[in-house]
Amino acid sequence: MVEISRDTIPAILVSDLSHSFRGHQALSHVSFCVMPQTIHGFVGPNGAGKTTTLKVICTLLRPSYGEAQVFGHNVRNETLLVRKRIGFMPDHFSMYRQMTVYEYLDFFGAAYGLTLEQRDRVIGDVLTLTDMDGRKDDLISGLSRGMQQRVSLARVLVHDPDLLLLDEPASGLDPRARIELMEILRELRRMGKTIFISSHILSELSELCDSVTIIDRGQIKFSGPMDVLLEAPEERPSWNLRLAGSMPDVLAKLQTLEGVESVTEPEFTTGRDFMIQLKEGISGNDFLRTLLVLDLPIQGFSQQRRHLNQAFMDLTTRGVRT
Repeated sequence: MVEISRDTIPAILVSDLSHSFRGHQALSHVSFCVMPQTIHGFVGPNGAGKTTTLKVICTLLRPSYGEAQVFGHNVRNETLLVRKRIGFMPDHFSMYRQMTVYEYLDFFGAAYGLTLEQRDRVIGDVLTLTDMDGRKDDLISGLSRGMQQRVSLARVLVHDPDLLLLDEPASGLDPRARIELMEILRELRRMGKTIFISSHILSELSELCDSVTIIDRGQIKFSGPMDVLLEAPEERPSWNLRLAGSMPDVLAKLQTLEGVESVTEPEFTTGRDFMIQLKEGISGNDFLRTLLVLDLPIQGFSQQRRHLNQAFMDLTTRGVRT
């Protein structure tokens, strides 16, 4: 079971969730928690159970066993209350291509029961947020993939949901469009939204997400803060030192310092970056005090973190999913 604070209702609480399709175990006793006003990454290989989990949370699929809640509302028997609080952007979505952007958003606003005056105001707001003001009269059929993704995100926001569930929102986007989408998601978090994002673009998730859940073959391999996942797994972590400028013989000086086990200099850093392994029992704070005595132009000193890609490979198993 997932332990949570008594004072905070999680945006998503999944407890002991299991689901099978025709004898295939898609989810096996899955449990995780997503706190409000955070960006939570949900990652796993193809066939790991990500889409099944999303469909359960969205009330589109009834689980075989276990529970899922959205802001305290059970997805089994409080379906309408859950749907009022969520906005779901699937990986593959159908758009009414012969509608203009404004007509498309207005249609969904009406479906959510907004009045004409409310729709006009809300559509203006979401078009501004997604930077689509100037394209509101364009036909959807004439928009690029990136622009259509923005329209789809705007559609998700029309009824002002508290929780956004995004399945591969950056799929098929060029690098610039992905960067711009990530900035929109950060702005939505600043506005108080909770964002649950399933994606294969791990490099961007590591910078974007506050927390992450890794699922593999229907089982949770990790769920918690991103910083905890990316901590170096070694008993004695390495430390990265960056100088504001190169100095003569700095590598030799670092190697002779008390508490240093080894110093390496990455290629192509021109004497500015160093990776330092400390001896057992020497803390980073202790060594930093030693460094300051040398009067080096220190620009940065931090514990080395492993990449999300490496953590993902460490926690998931090899092989093609069926």
